[in-house]
Amino acid sequence: MLSDGEAAELLSFLTLGTRPDVKAKATEYILGLSASREGCCFLRSKPDLVSALFALTSDISVAIAKDCYHIIINLSADETLHQVLVSDGKVLPVLLKKLLDPDYLFSDQICTILSNLTRHERTCKTVFKALQEDVGLAKLVDIFCTEGYNAKANLHYLGPLLSNLTQLPEARHTLMDRDRCVFQRLLPFTQYQASVIRRGGVVGTLRNCCFDHTNHLWLLSDAVDILPFLLLPLAGPEELTEEENEGLPVDLQYLPDDKKREADPDIRKMLLEALLLLTATRAGRKALRDKKVYPIAREFHLWEKDVHVSAACEKLVQVLIGDEPEPGMENLMEVEIPEDVEKKLKELDAQEQEELEKEEKRRCEEER
Repeated sequence: MLSDGEAAELLSFLTLGTRPDVKAKATEYILGLSASREGCCFLRSKPDLVSALFALTSDISVAIAKDCYHIIINLSADETLHQVLVSDGKVLPVLLKKLLDPDYLFSDQICTILSNLTRHERTCKTVFKALQEDVGLAKLVDIFCTEGYNAKANLHYLGPLLSNLTQLPEARHTLMDRDRCVFQRLLPFTQYQASVIRRGGVVGTLRNCCFDHTNHLWLLSDAVDILPFLLLPLAGPEELTEEENEGLPVDLQYLPDDKKREADPDIRKMLLEALLLLTATRAGRKALRDKKVYPIAREFHLWEKDVHVSAACEKLVQVLIGDEPEPGMENLMEVEIPEDVEKKLKELDAQEQEELEKEEKRRCEEER
């Protein structure tokens, strides 16, 4: 690794006024450095280098700017570097301002950096604060939902960014503002076939918003009508009875023979988790039963091959067909669990996880 003297010499090359060939060699070297954990550890101790690299994202050379963005992407993927990156008060405002520019060449790289930085709660709060001050979450959703907003970037990683931001209660509160139609604009993207990243980001966002049980009735009401958007990706071409079809939301009735389910198992699992969260209250459970969610879940379970997704579906089915909790226990999110019971539940979860892993290993060996 570089000595302090060598690092200082390298830093002297990282200026907008340095000869392009020298600058290119320096950024190329650091790009290679940032690809390893050891290199990232070294750069963590050199915040001046990181600041200089960020300044070079504005270089007139596209190649140099691109290298610098790739370096910052690598650094932002390492949680230990998050504070170094956001401690420079210029970084987030500049990134967000450039993201607003519909002609900016490196908006996809910015989306990836912001997505990386918001994975963990501490930095996520910092990013959300800067976002609200300089852009606003509603504007971010507007950019996300505007097809072709930037002709030079697809902006798919805004999906994971929204998902990460909604780990924060304040972000969920802002997104589900009932006086503005922001949340509803995301719903059609559960069927967005052009990008699994964008689709998965939206499903993750919807799932996170379902943690707020005080909004469940609103989410299930005609004002939002979230249920068809969560169910349609899980529904297949199987024929249901007349009674089952008539109880379903209109968009799920009499689906065609070529109807395909969501292809990505992680997205299928998040959709099931969102539905399970909506069963936390008695009113939510009644709504899902009245809308005939069980037949969709039943046919899905018969089709599903992934053991982890299948387990998530079984939990949903158990709630839908099970007896109602005793009085005082109706809201499953507010029930206080005694310590000994919680310990036992964790042991059962660990045992279930172990059994799922064994089953998955066995199936993989059979397929070889």
